[in-house]
Amino acid sequence: MRVKRVNLIRNPSLDNPENQTQYSHEEEGGILKEKESEMRVVQVGCGKMSAYCMRYVFDRGGEVVGAYDVSEEIVGKDISAVIGCRDNHGVAIEHIDNLDKSLKACKPDIAVITTKSLVSSIYPVLEILAKNHVNAVSICEELFYAWDSNPGVSRKMDDLAKKYGVTITGSGYQDVSWGSMVTALAATAATVKTIHGISSYNLEDYGLETAAMHGAGLNTEEFEKQILEVNNVSEEEKERLIAAGEFLPGYMWPVNGWVASALGLKVTKLSQTAEATTYHEDLYSDVLKKTIVAGQPTGLRTIVTSETEEGITIITECIGRVFHPGEKDVNEWMIKGEPDMRFVMENPATVEMTCACAVNRLPDIIASKPGYVTSEKMQDLKLVRKF
Repeated sequence: MRVKRVNLIRNPSLDNPENQTQYSHEEEGGILKEKESEMRVVQVGCGKMSAYCMRYVFDRGGEVVGAYDVSEEIVGKDISAVIGCRDNHGVAIEHIDNLDKSLKACKPDIAVITTKSLVSSIYPVLEILAKNHVNAVSICEELFYAWDSNPGVSRKMDDLAKKYGVTITGSGYQDVSWGSMVTALAATAATVKTIHGISSYNLEDYGLETAAMHGAGLNTEEFEKQILEVNNVSEEEKERLIAAGEFLPGYMWPVNGWVASALGLKVTKLSQTAEATTYHEDLYSDVLKKTIVAGQPTGLRTIVTSETEEGITIITECIGRVFHPGEKDVNEWMIKGEPDMRFVMENPATVEMTCACAVNRLPDIIASKPGYVTSEKMQDLKLVRKF
């Protein structure tokens, strides 16, 4: 059941907008039915990011009708406990195992997924959502543009979504800060030779699991074995891993594909390399509860390079490390061409921006054609004040 929203007037003689009511059309058995057009949202994953997503949905007049997690510590609690508000919303967090049954009861229009970073990891949830005719947006980094890193799962998502008449899209911070903002800057150039993006962030802000994924605190030998051997593979091994659905893309790997697609570029070669970041002095990490000795790995730099048939090279660097005192998060993009250009965002509020972008995408996803539709195929993201 595919929900498409349209504005209808109950009585054509009522010209006063205050007397008009929004409706949705949903088709069931060939019969069009009307219902009130309040966006009904479910939240999958009830960690830190969900608090912002749910609040932003409520701020825009939407309704959170279900929430799901795996943690027994929060299952059973009202979503207000996650959002941080006093008044209960009357929606208890359910275990993810109840997702299928719950969706049949609450009948949402769309789900916001804030759980994992790989499409293979979130596919089981996407399958349950699609079979219940629920659209989906996720801040899963790979979902932003997974066609190059996991084409097998991408095709499965596309076929699944088309079969059940829903749309699956990846959004978040990258939708603008690594996406439309970059292509907008390119649009002001006469010629472009190179597009180079650098995003750096402090691992102290993202917890122990993220720090471990970046190899912070490992010694050089451990880092080589656990991090670099996984990331630095030969071209043949990379193609084998991609075909098998086992490739591990860096956080900005999907950005290269998105930008190339948005600019109409044909990629001829796509490569990824990784290296350790270090610092010349000892650094204490609060998240690791240890001191990282000078010269030992403080984190990971991943560099993704796309060469194109049109002669434009796209380079992205993702740098996650334990910051030294005074260092700031930075999002920086440089274009070499005529003219050369550069823009820098210092200390971007990545959590708030990620969640706002995902929520602002909801109307576009509901209005989109069915399938796995990456956001460069939609209009540039806009601020949505009310659904």
